[in-house]
Amino acid sequence: MKARTPRSTAVRRLAIALAASASALSLAACGVMDAVGGSDSSESPTKGNDITVGLLLPDKETARFEKFDYPLIREKVASLTGNKGKVRYANAGASANKQSEQFQQMIDAEVDVVLVDAVDAKAIAPDVEKAKEAGIPVIAYDRLAEGPIDAYVSHDNELVGEVQGRAIVGALGDKAATSKIVMMNGSPADPNTARFKTGALEELDGQVVIAKQYDTREWLPSVAKANMKKAIQSVGLDNIAAVYSANDGMAGAVIDALKEAGATEIPPVTGQDANLDAVQRIVSGEQYMTVYKSFLLEADTAAEIAVAKVQGRSIEFDALTPDKVDSPTEEDIPSQLVQVVALTQDNIKDTVIRDGVYTVKDICTAQYEDDCAAIGLTS
Repeated sequence: MKARTPRSTAVRRLAIALAASASALSLAACGVMDAVGGSDSSESPTKGNDITVGLLLPDKETARFEKFDYPLIREKVASLTGNKGKVRYANAGASANKQSEQFQQMIDAEVDVVLVDAVDAKAIAPDVEKAKEAGIPVIAYDRLAEGPIDAYVSHDNELVGEVQGRAIVGALGDKAATSKIVMMNGSPADPNTARFKTGALEELDGQVVIAKQYDTREWLPSVAKANMKKAIQSVGLDNIAAVYSANDGMAGAVIDALKEAGATEIPPVTGQDANLDAVQRIVSGEQYMTVYKSFLLEADTAAEIAVAKVQGRSIEFDALTPDKVDSPTEEDIPSQLVQVVALTQDNIKDTVIRDGVYTVKDICTAQYEDDCAAIGLTS
């Protein structure tokens, strides 16, 4: 069964992502998911507010998971259940084996639902099966897991790649057709990697020369840096016009490798996740852009879906999952795909600062004070 996304063009992807986001926000505004478990549904909840949500996140290298996703989900579950619901949390540290052990611990603890961001989407399938046998629903979070999952919450990942690829072509301008770029893709065990790559290649194929391309084991910056050194040696430092980096952790490693090789001017480098150090690199001009994905909306929606599923509120569950996505093992998985934004020097205030992810003070530390002033980023 071939994995697919529920749309065929970039315009369609963006329209659905925006509509999905609007759906989640309108549900909250209209009070469909009541903070104390109330509902407009005629159904009676199958479980009250005293619920436990198991949360399995994949690694600590990606700053957002510990800093944003976990606390946001914990707080939202509490608010939806009158502070009676709780989150049982574990981070796999990029180990699929460790995540499998943690999943089993969640099953043994008889949590009511599991939110899982899989280290390895295929390897997690047997654990999803075990949860299903135990009567525990499983919701794939951020990455599409294989096995009989009940729902999927993420971003439009092909659109993420398109936004990154489009940024490179735009940065290169008239020189794009003859420019050599390096592609630093994510982990092959992460199904999102293929979607990011597909989206990026829609923009890059035929527009630039892809001189070298690498997959990055477990998204490790150290692996990305080693591969970037190989690319510099093979292509030549002065011949690399841009680097497609699938996320911010690898972008930082790529930039370090370019600096260590003697680059006095860093070519355009993309990223994803809007990590604080990446935003600071964008301020200083070292990193060209990152893809900002609303952690708040993704995390809040995941928590709402989890609570609705446990409490048997099908009306809310259906409204929160307007999209359908296929995995290699399942078809028509109820899903919500959240919008993404290209973050550059021009819109830092309108993205991460407006949404309260960072303050100007967070970004404009002493090291970046002059750079912030140069682009008008002041409190």
